[in-house]
Amino acid sequence: MPTDVLITGAGPVGLAAAIELARFGLTVRIIDKAAERTDKSKALVIWSRTLELLDRSGCGPALLAAGSICTTANLMSGAKNLARISFDGVDSPHPYALMIPQSETERVLDEHLQTLGIHVERSVELTAFTQSDSGVTCTLTKPSGSTETVEAAWLLACDGAHSTIRHLLTLPFEGDTLPSDWMLADVHLHGMPNPEEMHIFLHEAGILAIFPIGTAGESPRARVIANISNPNPTQALSEPTLADTQAILDQRGPGNVTASDPVWLANFGINERKIRDYRDSRVFLAGDSAHIHSPAGGQGMNTGIQDACNLAWKLALVQRGLCRPEPLLGSYSTERSPIAEQVLKSTGQLTALGTLHNEALLALRNTAVKLILGFSTPRNAMANQLTELDVAYPESPLNTKGIPPSGTPNPGDRAPIRAGEPPVGAGDTPRFALYAAPGPNANQFIACFPELLEPQPRAPFTPGSLCLVRPDGYVAFASDLDAWVQVDAYMVNLIYGPKQKVRLYSASPDVL
Repeated sequence: MPTDVLITGAGPVGLAAAIELARFGLTVRIIDKAAERTDKSKALVIWSRTLELLDRSGCGPALLAAGSICTTANLMSGAKNLARISFDGVDSPHPYALMIPQSETERVLDEHLQTLGIHVERSVELTAFTQSDSGVTCTLTKPSGSTETVEAAWLLACDGAHSTIRHLLTLPFEGDTLPSDWMLADVHLHGMPNPEEMHIFLHEAGILAIFPIGTAGESPRARVIANISNPNPTQALSEPTLADTQAILDQRGPGNVTASDPVWLANFGINERKIRDYRDSRVFLAGDSAHIHSPAGGQGMNTGIQDACNLAWKLALVQRGLCRPEPLLGSYSTERSPIAEQVLKSTGQLTALGTLHNEALLALRNTAVKLILGFSTPRNAMANQLTELDVAYPESPLNTKGIPPSGTPNPGDRAPIRAGEPPVGAGDTPRFALYAAPGPNANQFIACFPELLEPQPRAPFTPGSLCLVRPDGYVAFASDLDAWVQVDAYMVNLIYGPKQKVRLYSASPDVL
């Protein structure tokens, strides 16, 4: 039978997308050509904004139980602390980084997906597809070599940096491969000061990053990342050893730190690439299929999961016939592509700063870091950037124009999350939340759109304000309490389009 959405790739992004779409009532199939989930730690951190979004599906408690909390990142020069970035002051229910190996993230998301009745189909690969006005016809190849034809309304590519779907669409993956070699080592460290915190060491020989790896039930270990030199660029580097790791720790670290019991040792290179448009008719791309980054800042997986959360509620409203396709589906790439562009820019800058070798520039960099981040404002800005709480969509086609009352968030901003309130967008259908004073106007407006709005208004962010928040927690409309006609027009446009004459909220004139 036809399925609503076929997802290729069962990493964190594909699993998050499947969870979101399934809980919103869509039929989903998710395939992966790998026979098993990864057993590697890979992406280590889930940031605050991603945790907020995953809270809506109920995944948060299991993720927190599987990882460990980190509240601080340090920029170091040897044993000298240049800057200390604290996350515990950010305005979020999760004022921290959750340190958790990707293998555990995938396990938790996979198990949650199974509670929704969906199982990953493994050792299955999409090898061809064709699009029509009504859907996508996909060819799946099984381990035996047999094939299956699947009819799906939509196809979502979460199949990684070497995406088959991206190649079949011949989408340019624009960007660069950095001219540097890197090593990673997941090891146990002894003698590391504040081992529960992140540390970035800036050294004339290169960068050294040490991140705690939180795994429930295991003794603590750490991820060590460093750029390394290749004495013979024409030949591939041999895999790093524990002795190599120890030598870099001795040279660039705080001193008296010993590595032991390696779990994973590997070399890697850094690519910084993205596609321009995340959509081709009925095919969407998310995560590494659409953008890959330097690991600096740990933003890659988080950006991909947020891609999935951005798309899922829009696709659900369209597929269920609750809203017309545009501007909802077109807004996905418009909103998410600039976010990846900014991540590429910021992580590229961090990587470049960390790999300076010029002695004068090194001294200038360290002085500038200590001076600038000695002030609370830039420290707080960096914390908001790392935790991704500053992600916003100011140019979204889903935004309204106008100047909201002072103290009310602007359209495109992340709506503040207040203690004691359930997350916007939780539950089995994607609903907008109305933030306005209770009364006849609010009740009548909600009654006009019962399938798209929460059944009760929430307290306004500021007295006398009216705010409409999307199912992913971003502000769509913000004005004062006299704006009922305008907010009615906003909802009517989502359902019927701007050229339909419709009157839903009785105080409004015909909406043209």
